[in-house]
Amino acid sequence: MLLFFGGSLYMSLRIRKRTENADGYMTGGGKIGFGISAASMTATWIWASSMYASATSGYTYGISGPIHYGLWGALMILLIYPFGKRIRKVAPKAHTIAEVMFARHGRSSQLMLAGSNVLGSVISLTSNLIAGGALISMLSPFTFSQGILAIGAGVLLYTLWSGFRASVLTDFAQVCAMLGAVIVIIPVVFFAAGGPSLFETGASNLTPQQGDFFSSDAFFNQGAPYIAAVLAYAIGNQTIAQRLFAVREDLIKKTFITATFGYGATIIGIGMLGVIALYAGITPEGGDVNNLIPQMAATYLSPLLLCVFFVMIIGSLSSTADADLTALSSIVMADIYGQNIAGKKKANPRTMVLIGRITMVVAMVAGLYFAGSQFNILDLLVFVGALWGALVFPVIASFYWNRVTNLAFSVSVVVALAAFLPVRFEWVDLTGPIGIVSDVLSTIGIGVVLGLMAFGFFGKRVALIVGVVATLASAPFAIGFLHTYPVLSGSLIAYAVSTIVCVTLTLPSKKEDFDFDLIKQRTGDFDSVDTDELNTELAELTEAEQPLNVENESN
Repeated sequence: MLLFFGGSLYMSLRIRKRTENADGYMTGGGKIGFGISAASMTATWIWASSMYASATSGYTYGISGPIHYGLWGALMILLIYPFGKRIRKVAPKAHTIAEVMFARHGRSSQLMLAGSNVLGSVISLTSNLIAGGALISMLSPFTFSQGILAIGAGVLLYTLWSGFRASVLTDFAQVCAMLGAVIVIIPVVFFAAGGPSLFETGASNLTPQQGDFFSSDAFFNQGAPYIAAVLAYAIGNQTIAQRLFAVREDLIKKTFITATFGYGATIIGIGMLGVIALYAGITPEGGDVNNLIPQMAATYLSPLLLCVFFVMIIGSLSSTADADLTALSSIVMADIYGQNIAGKKKANPRTMVLIGRITMVVAMVAGLYFAGSQFNILDLLVFVGALWGALVFPVIASFYWNRVTNLAFSVSVVVALAAFLPVRFEWVDLTGPIGIVSDVLSTIGIGVVLGLMAFGFFGKRVALIVGVVATLASAPFAIGFLHTYPVLSGSLIAYAVSTIVCVTLTLPSKKEDFDFDLIKQRTGDFDSVDTDELNTELAELTEAEQPLNVENESN
């Protein structure tokens, strides 16, 4: 731990500046190159919680569990680039999606998106601390509480001074360490547990659904909710948006396609540890599935490989924990202070950086407090993804449809959340007429999800066809059935209700069409004057002086 966090701190100190730039602290100035950006996106999404959750999925649902988890998670990264290109086009110098929503609609839509990201990042930070605490308590004399405290302090130390710049630089080293460890550890555990013969000797430990590669149980409880959640994470998550605004605009597609393959291969591979444990008949220590990965490592790895494994897990949780800290700091800096307290023109960059650092400290303290409750990581991830589902259609529509109003955005999100919560937590009995209404909305949600995915890659006409066909084709099977899966139903209902309400309130609107060029004017750097405007003035001045300087062009 001293070597890992000490090395990360050393890297961070090497790039620190005497006076930190506020825009660099939030997005690195929007000029990060391909290698660093792809590595950072991969490392950020290969977090300890995703490793633990993939293994939990493998242990719970069998061999198809990690595939459902990793494949749809990879699809989430892939879906970023078509929408991301549009977002960067209308807001090339923004820092957060919420900041763009403020420029597009106003304060209420901005605070909704910012608030959901504060909640999401705190939950993400908490779940990473839980994963690290479970690892340390399993493999060392330290307790769970001591473990989360040590990890929290280590991540905070190297991220605090340089913010996002420190996060992306350390991500590069961390992803190299993680991928190297995965390549070595998974085969070693597999052969130590029995190798290929394990699939024969351990088959009796599986239920018929766990042994079925096309398990319906795995699809409806794991795969389908994640298909519904991938758009929500792609559009609503500030840790992703921050990297979208940081990478050079011409490198967006290349960066996120590379990260798609890196994430998918790694997470599916790690999930196989859960499948191996299932076949080997291993019971998670204390009945807590969060202990499954460190338990497998302690059982089958030598001391040297345990150190390699430790670096893999600590690297994965650190890369995401520092991303959560920088995401939270950018939200408070840009959305709360920069837009709502000081105002864009009066915001002091030095004050912004100070606020960002204070935010990181407060967020880490909150994460440590909540980590003591040791929530189930898989449940946390599904909940946050579904929560963001209420925002997906209003956010996407706001970047493409110039008639969407602040009222349509705000009301659709609130109504969608009101419909989502009772279904997700089973506060109402989903039988009889209520169950039918739930299934109808969920069926519409299927069409919305698939239609939006098609829209990103193929445009509006294909999206409408896909959405309508998907809704009609799934209706005979879904109605009367989907309400038995409240996690999936809640996510789909959030999509459906937000879409229906947003479209219903937008169509009759008589407000003038929005000019998307206004977003460029209302978002941008906090630290300096508009460099594009300055360059234009210099160019005009140079042209005006040319007749006087014909004889001495070098001047």
